[in-house]
Amino acid sequence: QVQLVESGGGLVQPGGSLRLSCAASGRFFSIYHIGWYRQAPGKQRDLIARITSGGMINYAESVTGRFTISRDNAKSTVYLQMNNLKPEDTAVYYCRADQGVGFDYWGQGTQVTVSS
Repeated sequence: QVQLVESGGGLVQPGGSLRLSCAASGRFFSIYHIGWYRQAPGKQRDLIARITSGGMINYAESVTGRFTISRDNAKSTVYLQMNNLKPEDTAVYYCRADQGVGFDYWGQGTQVTVSS
Protein backbone atom coordinates (compact mmCIF):
# COMPACT_ATOMS: atom_id res chain seq x y z
CA GLN A 1 0.00 0.00 0.00
CA VAL A 2 1.02 3.58 -0.72
CA GLN A 3 -0.33 6.63 1.06
CA LEU A 4 -0.26 9.98 -0.74
CA VAL A 5 -0.75 13.37 0.90
CA GLU A 6 -1.16 16.59 -1.07
CA SER A 7 -0.32 19.97 0.40
CA GLY A 8 0.38 23.53 -0.69
CA GLY A 9 -3.05 24.65 -1.81
CA GLY A 10 -4.66 27.89 -0.77
CA LEU A 11 -5.99 31.22 -1.95
CA VAL A 12 -3.96 33.18 -4.47
CA GLN A 13 -4.62 36.18 -6.71
CA PRO A 14 -4.67 35.86 -10.50
CA GLY A 15 -1.13 35.91 -11.82
CA GLY A 16 0.24 34.45 -8.62
CA SER A 17 2.04 31.19 -7.98
CA LEU A 18 1.70 28.13 -5.78
CA ARG A 19 3.71 24.95 -5.40
CA LEU A 20 1.80 21.78 -4.60
CA SER A 21 3.45 18.75 -3.04
CA CYS A 22 2.47 15.09 -3.19
CA ALA A 23 4.29 13.16 -0.48
CA ALA A 24 4.36 9.36 -0.46
CA SER A 25 4.58 7.31 2.70
CA GLY A 26 7.95 5.77 3.31
CA ARG A 27 10.47 5.64 0.52
CA PHE A 28 9.30 6.82 -2.88
CA PHE A 29 9.88 3.96 -5.25
CA SER A 30 11.09 4.87 -8.69
CA ILE A 31 8.68 2.48 -10.39
CA TYR A 32 5.71 4.75 -9.68
CA HIS A 33 4.30 7.15 -12.23
CA ILE A 34 2.62 10.23 -10.76
CA GLY A 35 -0.19 12.28 -12.23
CA TRP A 36 -1.72 15.53 -11.03
CA TYR A 37 -5.46 15.87 -11.55
CA ARG A 38 -7.95 18.59 -10.76
CA GLN A 39 -11.69 18.72 -10.32
CA ALA A 40 -13.85 21.84 -10.16
CA PRO A 41 -17.40 21.72 -8.78
CA GLY A 42 -19.75 20.04 -11.24
CA LYS A 43 -16.87 19.07 -13.53
CA GLN A 44 -15.03 15.84 -14.25
CA ARG A 45 -11.63 15.09 -12.80
CA ASP A 46 -9.04 15.93 -15.45
CA LEU A 47 -5.41 14.92 -15.80
CA ILE A 48 -3.28 18.07 -16.02
CA ALA A 49 0.29 16.79 -15.64
CA ARG A 50 2.05 13.43 -15.46
CA ILE A 51 5.60 12.31 -14.83
CA THR A 52 6.64 8.70 -15.33
CA SER A 53 9.21 6.72 -13.40
CA GLY A 54 11.56 7.37 -16.32
CA GLY A 55 10.99 11.12 -16.29
CA MET A 56 8.69 11.44 -19.29
CA ILE A 57 6.40 14.44 -18.77
CA ASN A 58 3.07 15.41 -20.30
CA TYR A 59 0.84 18.43 -19.67
CA ALA A 60 -2.70 19.32 -20.55
CA GLU A 61 -2.86 22.17 -23.05
CA SER A 62 -4.58 24.40 -20.50
CA VAL A 63 -1.51 24.40 -18.25
CA THR A 64 1.37 23.99 -20.70
CA GLY A 65 3.94 26.73 -20.18
CA ARG A 66 2.55 27.69 -16.78
CA PHE A 67 2.82 24.50 -14.69
CA THR A 68 5.88 22.34 -14.08
CA ILE A 69 5.84 18.84 -12.62
CA SER A 70 8.96 17.46 -10.97
CA ARG A 71 10.03 14.77 -8.54
CA ASP A 72 12.49 14.46 -5.68
CA ASN A 73 13.11 10.78 -5.04
CA ALA A 74 15.16 11.45 -1.91
CA LYS A 75 12.10 13.11 -0.35
CA SER A 76 9.56 10.70 -1.88
CA THR A 77 7.74 13.76 -3.18
CA VAL A 78 6.37 15.02 -6.48
CA TYR A 79 5.77 18.73 -6.99
CA LEU A 80 3.54 20.85 -9.18
CA GLN A 81 4.83 24.40 -9.60
CA MET A 82 1.94 26.57 -10.78
CA ASN A 83 2.70 30.02 -12.20
CA ASN A 84 0.52 32.72 -13.73
CA LEU A 85 -2.54 31.25 -12.09
CA LYS A 86 -5.95 32.03 -13.54
CA PRO A 87 -9.43 31.88 -12.00
CA GLU A 88 -10.20 28.85 -14.17
CA ASP A 89 -7.44 26.97 -12.33
CA THR A 90 -9.64 26.93 -9.22
CA ALA A 91 -10.26 23.30 -8.28
CA VAL A 92 -9.36 20.53 -5.88
CA TYR A 93 -6.00 19.11 -6.95
CA TYR A 94 -5.23 15.41 -6.51
CA CYS A 95 -2.19 13.25 -7.13
CA ARG A 96 -2.30 9.65 -8.29
CA ALA A 97 0.40 6.98 -8.24
CA ASP A 98 0.42 3.89 -10.42
CA GLN A 99 2.76 1.37 -11.99
CA GLY A 100 1.01 1.26 -15.35
CA VAL A 101 -1.01 -1.79 -14.37
CA GLY A 102 -2.49 -3.06 -11.15
CA PHE A 103 -3.25 -0.92 -8.12
CA ASP A 104 -3.42 2.85 -8.13
CA TYR A 105 -3.45 5.25 -5.21
CA TRP A 106 -5.02 8.68 -4.72
CA GLY A 107 -4.33 11.45 -2.27
CA GLN A 108 -7.04 13.33 -0.39
CA GLY A 109 -6.80 16.48 -2.50
CA THR A 110 -5.87 20.06 -1.77
CA GLN A 111 -7.99 23.12 -2.61
CA VAL A 112 -6.60 25.80 -4.92
CA THR A 113 -8.62 28.99 -5.25
CA VAL A 114 -7.56 31.75 -7.65
CA SER A 115 -9.53 34.92 -7.00
CA SER A 116 -9.17 38.65 -6.44
